[in-house]
Amino acid sequence: MADFWYRCALAIVPRMVYGLIRLWFATCRVKVRGDAPLRQHVQTGKAGIAVFWHYSFLFLFYYFRMFPSAIMVSASKDGEYIARLASLMGHVPVRGSSHRGGVKALKEMIERLRQGLNGAIVADGSQGPVRQAQAGCILMASKTGLPIFPVAWAARRVLIFNSWDRTAVPLPFTTIVVRHGEPLWVESGIGAEQVEAWRLELEQRLNRLYEAAWHEVGRKTHDGGRPGADRLSPPRNEPSLRDGTTHY
Repeated sequence: MADFWYRCALAIVPRMVYGLIRLWFATCRVKVRGDAPLRQHVQTGKAGIAVFWHYSFLFLFYYFRMFPSAIMVSASKDGEYIARLASLMGHVPVRGSSHRGGVKALKEMIERLRQGLNGAIVADGSQGPVRQAQAGCILMASKTGLPIFPVAWAARRVLIFNSWDRTAVPLPFTTIVVRHGEPLWVESGIGAEQVEAWRLELEQRLNRLYEAAWHEVGRKTHDGGRPGADRLSPPRNEPSLRDGTTHY
């Protein structure tokens, strides 16, 4: 009986969530920083690897729907909901994580990238530690010769879930700032020490983007550094939004 209700939920919940977030995010104003290198790369017809922190996955799955990607999703039963939601957005879920089926998933991701599909992966994995990059995306970039495009977002008003990563969702009618970093080209044939050096470089770039994005909307971190935080109130003054942004 439990399996029956699980199958029913899988058939219904992802579609309901997708419909809801389409309406939800449509009310938001999105301002994009530094996406020119990504768009120029896409125009060449070559694939790339978008990398971001786990807290940001839901909005970025939606944001990158114009760039269908192979997305690594946890092989757990709960991960099946995320996989189906990603599929509804046009992505190709690849099941696995550093804790379960990681090697197989990594090989499949590399194969998908070599076939010309973009890749999207959470840098801190399915269970963290929070905002500490793991080596998987570095290996993907090294094996395929494709660039890594780090990205982070922040919003003036967000809902924070009580999860290990404090998963964040922009609230309706808020302003979202998406920051893209310069592409990271990883050398091929690198050894363990070089993997670690590249991993640390990616981690630092992502955290600089993260800090800049949240600073722009008046915050240091997305959860305010408070373990029990459930939401962020809007700052009193609207931060200055510079020219040269892309509006959606």
